[in-house]
Amino acid sequence: MQTSNQHDTQGAAHWAASQQQPRIAIIGAGMSGIAAIVKLNQAGYTDITVYEKSSRVGGTWRENTYPGLSCDIPSRWYSFSFALKADWSHRYSYGHDIQAYLESVAQDFDVNRHIRFNTPVRALVYEKPHWRLTTHSGEEFEFDIVISATGVLHHPAYPAIDGLESFAGARFHSARWNHDIDLAGKRVGVIGTGSTACQIVGAIAEETEELLVFQRTPHWMIPMPQIEYRKTWNRLMALLPPLRRMAYHFYKRIILHTFSEATIGNARMQKLITRACLKHLQDAVPDAQLREKLTPDYAATCKRLIVCSDYYPAVSRPDTHLITDNIRSIESEGVRTVDGALHKLDVLVLATGFDASAFILPTTVTGENGADLEQRWQGSPRAHRAVAIPDFPNFWMLEGPTGPVGNFSLITITEHQVDYIISMLDKMKSDHLAAIAPKRASFEAYNQSMGEAIKHTTWYTGGCDSWYIDDSGIPNLYPWSPLRYLKDMRNPDFSEYRLIHQ
Repeated sequence: MQTSNQHDTQGAAHWAASQQQPRIAIIGAGMSGIAAIVKLNQAGYTDITVYEKSSRVGGTWRENTYPGLSCDIPSRWYSFSFALKADWSHRYSYGHDIQAYLESVAQDFDVNRHIRFNTPVRALVYEKPHWRLTTHSGEEFEFDIVISATGVLHHPAYPAIDGLESFAGARFHSARWNHDIDLAGKRVGVIGTGSTACQIVGAIAEETEELLVFQRTPHWMIPMPQIEYRKTWNRLMALLPPLRRMAYHFYKRIILHTFSEATIGNARMQKLITRACLKHLQDAVPDAQLREKLTPDYAATCKRLIVCSDYYPAVSRPDTHLITDNIRSIESEGVRTVDGALHKLDVLVLATGFDASAFILPTTVTGENGADLEQRWQGSPRAHRAVAIPDFPNFWMLEGPTGPVGNFSLITITEHQVDYIISMLDKMKSDHLAAIAPKRASFEAYNQSMGEAIKHTTWYTGGCDSWYIDDSGIPNLYPWSPLRYLKDMRNPDFSEYRLIHQ
């Protein structure tokens, strides 16, 4: 077994007792992995090895390259607080701009020197007080700390439809877009009507000969107030860093006091958002019958609200058809719906989302006394404050289960979680601790209170079936204001944890 860069501690005292650098493994070099590397380095923790399955950084923004890809959080807020970009091209960034930003941050902060690219992790095993990490190629390494930065939405979910493999044309998931396929003059089918599907449909409708959108459930949608930033405005942003900081907090406050509030019980804000959605539908879809098909029967904000201006005009085109009959099967020529109709296609796009309950899985993670993470979760993943799990000492998660991912910027959440983990490392160093793990009683009390509070949110009461809901039947989300979560991240309560000495 190999150790990481600085020292070999097999049989020796743990890092905190010997006052050495902790050997830190980070799984994933997406947005959260980059944030962890930069902030850990800034805090003086520099013995970091990152295991990235792909050949470059970026995570979600590297994996997804479909037409129309954009972010529903304003650019000037969807940024690292330590690397506020002055020259965003648009108010809401397109995917390639975000990927370029992540790559530039990685270069500016010398992130890549920590990363082992094309090295997926197969297994993690806790061997008190260290973790043994095994790569897919069979290499083994020993670490003091493991941080999972694998993200939430990275395992594509394929629909369980009879005959899916029999389709004779081009077929691919939206997260595995095949750019070799020219859609011009083709009959293209899109399964799904979530945010990804709406962006794709809006982007390709003018290109295809005929576009068929297979809708199981309509979604609430508000227009995207997109603008292209002028170069003079961006130059001013570059000259005045405080102006960038003001813009960052301006957009943060807008989301906090509108969408975030609506999801956690603000009835007035919920009504305002519903009205805005209905007005957008009325203004953008002239056909009354089509509007009826596109009108959800559940509360706005029950699912992630879609921010998109192109979808309604695209689906209203005469060469675009919204299919609301359920799919019975897929055949070599196309999609057959329950009414018996065969919808012939040349290309089939599966905009069917991701497995939101996987997180670091299918990597095998084994904690104390043989505790298996997959068996522990059983399709209903839970964590203490979305970052830690009982019986898995020194194992931390970024964007883990039950975090405020449904109504806030993931970058802001991640940065605060990294700061929380750094507080734990500082505690280990000051108290000469071998390990930290949440107490089971703290974990259970925390998740029980969340389980009760979630019943008062629109994610639970809104009457929809969303990707937030796991095998437990309840949404796997943080039920209070995101500000409360950020405050908790800034003020860790060490009494909730087992503070383990040698």
